[in-house]
Amino acid sequence: MNTLSGFVTGLIASLCLGVSAEAQDIVGPRLSIELNSTEPADAACKLSFLVVNGHETDVSSAVFEAVLFDLDDRIERLTLFDFGDLPAGRPRVRQFVLPGLDCAALGRVLINGAQTCEAGAAGEGACSDGLELRSRVAVELVG
Repeated sequence: MNTLSGFVTGLIASLCLGVSAEAQDIVGPRLSIELNSTEPADAACKLSFLVVNGHETDVSSAVFEAVLFDLDDRIERLTLFDFGDLPAGRPRVRQFVLPGLDCAALGRVLINGAQTCEAGAAGEGACSDGLELRSRVAVELVG
């Protein structure tokens, strides 16, 4: 009975933990950016990203330079993605509509670096040190 009681107590404690602690444990002290979806949108392509700030402090501004490559690995365009404010330990979805881009012709997105990173105590490296990139779609996300 003691083992069951400990298990139940542990389970309840785990469920009571906030998203912040969970996100920081999963991501660690870094930013995680996931290309979650791409979809056509009126002669444009909409890219949806899931971003998690695993730092203990908020990132008040994060702007990344991105290079978009077509399926033949040619540069299609260079652009900036302004992810805005990223609260510590909280997932955020950011969407960018890219006019004149055919989603089916997009092969890869290169995060070329942080153009702007205002992260308070976490410092400028908060947007680049240990940056975790992944994609849930056929379009590769690299950095």
